[in-house]
Order: sequence, then structure tokens, then C-alpha cells
Amino acid sequence: MTAPALVTLAHGSRDPRSAATVQALAAATRELRPDLRIEAAFLELSEPSVEQVVDRLVAEGHDEVVIVPLLLNEAFHARVDVPRVVRDAMARHSGLLVRATDILGLEPAFLGVLDRRLRDALAAHRVRELDALVLAAAGSSDPLANQAVARLARVWGARHRLPVAAAFASSAPPATGEAVRAFRAEGRRHVAVASMFLAPGFLPDRAAELALEAGAVAVSEPLGAAPELARTILARYAVGAVELVPV
Repeated sequence: MTAPALVTLAHGSRDPRSAATVQALAAATRELRPDLRIEAAFLELSEPSVEQVVDRLVAEGHDEVVIVPLLLNEAFHARVDVPRVVRDAMARHSGLLVRATDILGLEPAFLGVLDRRLRDALAAHRVRELDALVLAAAGSSDPLANQAVARLARVWGARHRLPVAAAFASSAPPATGEAVRAFRAEGRRHVAVASMFLAPGFLPDRAAELALEAGAVAVSEPLGAAPELARTILARYAVGAVELVPV
């Protein structure tokens, strides 16, 4: 019996770096499971669309698909867009079974990726001293999603025994620049910012720009196609594939 196809579903962006990163993450996932059919798709703004990918898989004979949303918070896209995609796919194709898994989320394992990205940024700027950290994320109108970022920030700060603040690129305060200025007002001059974004794009660029203007000593790159993310995708897929098995 053929295993269900795996579709990694990202939001999409007009920035071509974003789609390239999502495709690189799909490729990294394929390296871990070359036996699986793994495709990347997007909700909007980038191609291929999820509809195009699902239609192609069905045309090739796949009748089971597991969608892993590459979303870091449980906000609008996770609650509304992803279920709609599942409904629409099964409505278009008789006999097709589609399951969407839990989102990628904010896994503690991703803190290791943050650390590597931040070390690279600190080395590039020849920074050897830190006295505060800012964890920058997209932000949401859902306060629970923002609280999840704040909790992860506290865990990250405890690991490094440094004060840490969560900051957001949209929808919620504080912005990265505000968070950096708040630490500098306390006398902390070596403030670094880690980017809890999946891929490059407008929001991470804006967050970095505001942080550097405010005096941050370094800003890391987004998470990117890290092996920890690929392994999390496969863990989500495993659960989704089991849910497709008839009881």
C-alpha cells in the first residue's frame, strides 16, 4: 500500500526568498524520508498553490494526502484557511482523503535553530558580549498566539540566563525596536534579536530594520530549512497518516 503523500503548506509571500526557503525545507524533509512523496504548496501569493499540488497528486494516482501547515502560531490561517483547503480538496476529488495535521508551531527544539542562527549573526558582527535578548515573531490579533511566543521567549532566556522580551512585527506590541529601546533604557547595551520566522520576507526584514535602528548589536536570520523543522514535519505527518487508517 502506498503511503499518503505529504504536502507542506506555507502561507506564501511576494518575496521569492520565502518560496525558495519553503522548497528547501521540503527538500530537506525528502532527504530524511526519500520513500515518501513530498511536495511544497502555498495558500496564496506563491506557486504552486495547494490546489495545483493536490490536483497533480490525484492525477498521478494518490488518493490520500496529509497536509502539514508550516505555520508557527494558531491564528486565522490555521483555524480558517487550512480547514477550507481540506474541505475544498475532498469536494473536488471524489474518493480523496485529506487530513491536515497540527501546525508546525513553536517547538522547544526550534530554540537550537535560533541559537545557531544567532551565533552566526553575532560572529558576522564580531559581537562577543550580550546582556539581553529579544525574540521577534510575526504577531497575531489572537492574544493566545502571542502568549505562546512570550512563553517560548522565557524558556529561551532561561537557557542563556539573560533577560528576554518577545516582540512582534505586526498586530501586537511591542515592535522589535521598542523592545530593544526598553532594554537600552535599562542600561543594557548589547541586545541581540533572534528571528522566529520560518523564512525571509517583508515582516522579518521590517523587524530586523527596526531592531538595528534601535541599537541591536545583531539580528539573526529566520529559521529556514533546518533539520529540526524537517523532523517536526515528519512527526506531524506520522500522526496525520495514522488518522487516515480506517478504524
